[in-house]
Formats: sequence, C-alpha cells, structure tokens
Amino acid sequence: MFLDTNVLLSSRFQETPGSAAARRLMAAAVTASEPLRVSRQVLREYLAASTRPQPWGSARSMSEALSDVTWINERFEILEDGPRVTAHLVVLCREVPVAGKQVHDANIVATMLAHGERRLATLNAKDFRRYGDRIEIVG
Repeated sequence: MFLDTNVLLSSRFQETPGSAAARRLMAAAVTASEPLRVSRQVLREYLAASTRPQPWGSARSMSEALSDVTWINERFEILEDGPRVTAHLVVLCREVPVAGKQVHDANIVATMLAHGERRLATLNAKDFRRYGDRIEIVG
C-alpha cells in the first residue's frame, strides 16, 4: 500500500487532525503484512511540511525531520521515479483534468501505476477520486 504524505505526517504527529485514522491505517497494513510504500516525492513533501509551522503545531528542526526520513527510508519500500513514471504521468495528465498543484497527486498515482501498486492510503480521498478507476483509495 502506498502512503500519501498526509498519512505519514498524521501518524507521526498526534496533534494533527486524522492522527488516529492514520495510525489505524498503518497498523492494519502491518497486521496484514502488506508492504508499505512511498516515493522520493513523498519524502520531500514530508520534509517540507514537517519543517514549517502548521496549524496543528510548530515546525520541527531539519535534523529531526531528516531523522524521520531516515527511519521511513529504512522501513518502507521506496518506489523510484523515472521514465516509466513520467510516461504514466503524461497519460494521466492527458486523460484526467489536472492543473497546478494537482500534478503532484497525479505523479503519486503515476508512480503507483508504474510500480504495479493499486492501493493508496490517504486522508484526502477527494484529491484522488478522479483516479478511482485506476487505484483503490484506502482511508
């Protein structure tokens, strides 16, 4: 199962809305022995979001955030970007109306499809409904 950035953040920071839901999603995947997957994009987004002030808490230091990323990198499968992901992204952007920041979500879906992953754990299901015929949204 691919983990959206918001699931990682919410599972790490109890102050976030959705923390309990994120923890349940991850615990269920672990119990079912389902591999947890992220991409380099998600790692970058995690660094950006965790090191800036949020409505739910103060920013972490870069050192703390990098420790988190190291922990994630060691425990989760990292789905790499590359030509196959770009090819899927181009197809998605042609077939599904997206623009601006929505391209980041399209790239997550493209990464999943390029690696044969169909399940996405996210706390923002509405952002990914447009891909419902291609992926299963868990959340």
